[in-house]
Amino acid sequence: MTEYLTVDAGTLAYEVTGASGPLVVLAHGMGDSREAYRFVAPRLAAAGYRVAAVDLRGCGESSTGWPSYSRTDIAGDLLALVRHLGGPAVLIGHSISGGAATVAAAQAPDLITGIVELSPFTRKQSIKLSDLRVGRFRKGMARLLGAGLLGSVPLWLRYLDTAYPGKKPVDWTARTARIDAMMREPGRMRAMQKMGGSAPVDAGAQLGNVRCPVLVVEGSLDPDWADPRAEGEAIVAALPAGLGRLEVIEGAGHYPHVQYPDEVVSLVLPFLRANARADTASR
Repeated sequence: MTEYLTVDAGTLAYEVTGASGPLVVLAHGMGDSREAYRFVAPRLAAAGYRVAAVDLRGCGESSTGWPSYSRTDIAGDLLALVRHLGGPAVLIGHSISGGAATVAAAQAPDLITGIVELSPFTRKQSIKLSDLRVGRFRKGMARLLGAGLLGSVPLWLRYLDTAYPGKKPVDWTARTARIDAMMREPGRMRAMQKMGGSAPVDAGAQLGNVRCPVLVVEGSLDPDWADPRAEGEAIVAALPAGLGRLEVIEGAGHYPHVQYPDEVVSLVLPFLRANARADTASR
């Protein structure tokens, strides 16, 4: 059941699965909705966690027309939701929300006990000439940049086809139809364009300020990077020593939690057992 939280600039839609247990908040990437966690959320709830999947500002059932869409903005929304639901929480963030989770953890160490970053954009990006020799990266970037620059839903769907190399989820046709319809709603593509134009420098600047454990999960075939493992290693290296760990799922693209939910859940559950806690002190 969809619930709503009003914050300063708009309304966030979210859904809670699991009646009790330590809180886990799931945040998706741009051009998507909380349905991105449709295979993961029920499994985490069945393992004893209270799981809140949120639609980012401008996405899904959340309102449009927000003044900005940076990782710091999204972090503020996530912290507002954690406070609203009682906290503390473990944040699981995909892509832009991986960077937002970093900012949130650095800003509110009392509220965030751990973060999982799935294919995260958490550092300033730079493209080397050698990167363009990697075919999947070249194709993915052309489609991603084209979708953003032109505001093209068809190009976004073509990017998604690249971002899910090989193995597609069982509901691929129905899911992409829902994304197509969502992105044609007024304000949705504009929100994605603003997210895409928001550089991750704010998140990168906060990596050294994180105080909780961090699990970074990359897909070996993610088209957003010529070398996804190297990107993950750089994020871990920028964290305080001993806090970060990298896992790479072979064959996965930019959406490992959708392509390979079993593998992602098998990594996340031990992390939650070690770092998630039920605590009413911050209510």
